[in-house]
Amino acid sequence: MNRQQRHLGRELALLWLFQIDVGKLPVEEVLKTAPEGIEGVEEEGAFFAQQLARGVLGDQRRIDDAISKYARGWSLSRMAAVERSILRVALFEILDVADIPASVSVDEAVEIAKKYGSEESGKFVNGILGAFLRGEKDEPQRA
Repeated sequence: MNRQQRHLGRELALLWLFQIDVGKLPVEEVLKTAPEGIEGVEEEGAFFAQQLARGVLGDQRRIDDAISKYARGWSLSRMAAVERSILRVALFEILDVADIPASVSVDEAVEIAKKYGSEESGKFVNGILGAFLRGEKDEPQRA
């Protein structure tokens, strides 16, 4: 899959997760739609978005626990919903998508945060993901 389709897939997954989180819409209903604003996403990008969104939803507790651990001073409910969704996608990728380097997941998350979040969103997302990656190196690895 090319880089552009992965990027568009990440954006699509973010928008779906945002709708599910904020709008409390049914998962299957949301995942059937293509939100406006994502032009150029092809079948492979949409498939990647489905993998990301379903992966996040299926492992949200572990992902949210990781975010909470490294977002010192920020509860999940206090975070902007778009930042929370971006962090969930990035952490799912880092934890569960072996063929994508963590640095790529972080760079993509920061870029998407700058596009969809506030002026400070990129720094916020980068800080939490950086702390997570540094913290994971210091903790014992699972057998």
